Amino acid sequence: MHPQHPVRATMNYTVDNGRPAEYYFYDPDPGVELNPAGTDPREVEIHDAWDGLESLSVDREGFELHSFNPGFINFHDERAIKEQFYPQVVEFVRQHTGARRVVVFDHTIRRRQPPEQMVFSRPSTEFRQQTTVQRPAVLLVHSDYTVASGPQRVRDVVPEDAEDLLRRRIAFFNVWKPLYRKVEELPLAMIDAQTHDGADFLKMELRYRDRTGEIYVLRHSPRHRWMYFPGMENDQALLLKTFDSERDGRCRFMGHSAFEDPSSPADAQRRESIEVRTMAFF
Repeated sequence: MHPQHPVRATMNYTVDNGRPAEYYFYDPDPGVELNPAGTDPREVEIHDAWDGLESLSVDREGFELHSFNPGFINFHDERAIKEQFYPQVVEFVRQHTGARRVVVFDHTIRRRQPPEQMVFSRPSTEFRQQTTVQRPAVLLVHSDYTVASGPQRVRDVVPEDAEDLLRRRIAFFNVWKPLYRKVEELPLAMIDAQTHDGADFLKMELRYRDRTGEIYVLRHSPRHRWMYFPGMENDQALLLKTFDSERDGRCRFMGHSAFEDPSSPADAQRRESIEVRTMAFF
């Protein structure tokens, strides 16, 4: 794989107006003043991450790419995914992080959807056994968890020993890979975590009728260095850090987004990918 020149594309950042961004899972009252995310589109340069692949660290940049056995293809079968694919993901995360225990708590399959659905797709619900649905790619600069929602997710998923686990290091990793074919459109791009800081992360409230969750969205910074792997194959998988309880200077959160790649061929095959969300205990 030969590195390409950087591409320029639009990333949907969020305006920092002093209020949390919001996303409603129901129709809010007519008088509610909405504060949506993704309202600050910026053209950025996105670098080819194949150049320097071996030096990437999930604890420094926030992501790595590794080989992954492409033998599993039953992505239409929910039960098979959980019984056969999840164990592969657990071993993948253990191998590349050194975690003593890894728990998979949900997954999402994504395919291109109509344009009106492309900016932000509904995140997974808070239940341990989630029913996976087809969801669009997320064209929003975001990070999946916050300092509050990370520990809360542990309490939701493993309530029986959450408080004991939370006394030690916990990290969340997403494993992202193509289903069957090379990615030719809507690739995933990541911000090198060394180039953003805490002030870039803005809370976004996910409002349900009975509760409010939260993730981070990001405000624009010219320091952000974007990277992606053009032409990822289905025998490769990204390891993405989405939360880390450790505060020793390593990457804790990592901004990322799908994007419309201007170098995609006119007849590009539609992107089909899966992301599996895991908790790793150390």
